Amino acid sequence: MTTDEIYRQTSDDMPFRFNKDVANVFPDMLQRSIPGYAATIEAIGSLAARYVKANTHCYDLGCSLGAATLAMRQGIEQPGCHIVSVDTAPAMIERCQEIVAEDNRLFAPATSVEVVAADVRETPIVNASMVVLNYTLQFLAMDDRDALMRSIYDGMNDGGLLVLSEKVVDENEEMETLLVDLHHEHKRRNNYSAMEISRKRAALENVLIPETVAAHRQRLKDAGFSHTAVWLRYFNFVSIIAIR
Repeated sequence: MTTDEIYRQTSDDMPFRFNKDVANVFPDMLQRSIPGYAATIEAIGSLAARYVKANTHCYDLGCSLGAATLAMRQGIEQPGCHIVSVDTAPAMIERCQEIVAEDNRLFAPATSVEVVAADVRETPIVNASMVVLNYTLQFLAMDDRDALMRSIYDGMNDGGLLVLSEKVVDENEEMETLLVDLHHEHKRRNNYSAMEISRKRAALENVLIPETVAAHRQRLKDAGFSHTAVWLRYFNFVSIIAIR
């Protein structure tokens, strides 16, 4: 695993981009930056075993390098399933295709995977029993989020499952300050310097736009999901499940 030193080596004020440099260090970046990330991926596999039905589609929207894709694939126990993994970033798509191809070669899994270079907002959702948005919605324009959620709901089968993981902000300003400080301390314990933390925070400003948990749950309700729950929260990172 290549160590993430992107914000140690650059002083640029460029916004965060999912480019080749990020793709090369992305697993390390996630592991050290997002508390609870490994637990989220593990749970996606367990949820796939429970909710994915035979002869249906699964979607990994904003798939990056395909961690959620492979977790779903490993968890699926039903025949005739197909996973569609979607991302807009060429560097992410290229590396994801390589990772999926290697998984195909090593394990010859029954569930097929299609890695697609496309905008998640323009991706048709059809016959879906499981959809994953793992830290994806936060990078979309606010005006596009409701429409995407309705599109997902409309394309899902009854009983289908959505996994939505996001960075959030707390409604209480004092608690939000505490949670941000705890997250930065988490990064420091994972050997990010204060300079790296500051630079990455600046790079993500106006690129990653977080919302409250209440806003996410209201959007899911408005889209039609009848049951939602926060199954994991670690500081200001949450994962929500919703059932159609």
